[in-house]
Amino acid sequence: MQEKIRQIAERIRELRNVSGVSLEELAAGLHIPAEKYREYESGGADIPVSLLYEIATRFKVELTVILTGESPKLRTYCVVRKGRGPTVERRRQYGYQSLAYNFMHKKAEPFLVSVEPEPDESPVHYNAHPGQEFNFVLEGTLQVIVGGHEIVLGEGDSLFFDSGTAHGMKALCGKPAKFLAVIV
Repeated sequence: MQEKIRQIAERIRELRNVSGVSLEELAAGLHIPAEKYREYESGGADIPVSLLYEIATRFKVELTVILTGESPKLRTYCVVRKGRGPTVERRRQYGYQSLAYNFMHKKAEPFLVSVEPEPDESPVHYNAHPGQEFNFVLEGTLQVIVGGHEIVLGEGDSLFFDSGTAHGMKALCGKPAKFLAVIV
């Protein structure tokens, strides 16, 4: 996993350099401290997928380019077989699998998200990113907090929200949760 993080960090550093944007300027545009961004770009810390999405949007490239180093090639349809999409591990308890990585000019980014259970007293980790997000729970029970509002979702439940609002998720009942996330 460390090698994958290092490669992604290299790609975003190259995008920034080719675009003539300073590290400090990009960090400010992403609303994060320059030191934290420097850690991401050096490969010293895993980069949240929401931040990767923002960087891809800023530099007008497909998220796939950042995740895999290759441009999407498909225009009519894209099939991703079970377990075959590129994965991004945000942190140990949270993983994303891209479900349309090879489709060009997407208007949305679909992911299969897996959330591992944590002790009940563990804090929920928040993020925010431009756009809107749709989540559909496939397995387990998921606590979602959006803008301070707590929602508990079970299998078959869905949620659509402004992803610019601080939000976080946590698997409940000591079991993993899986959900389809679509970022628009």
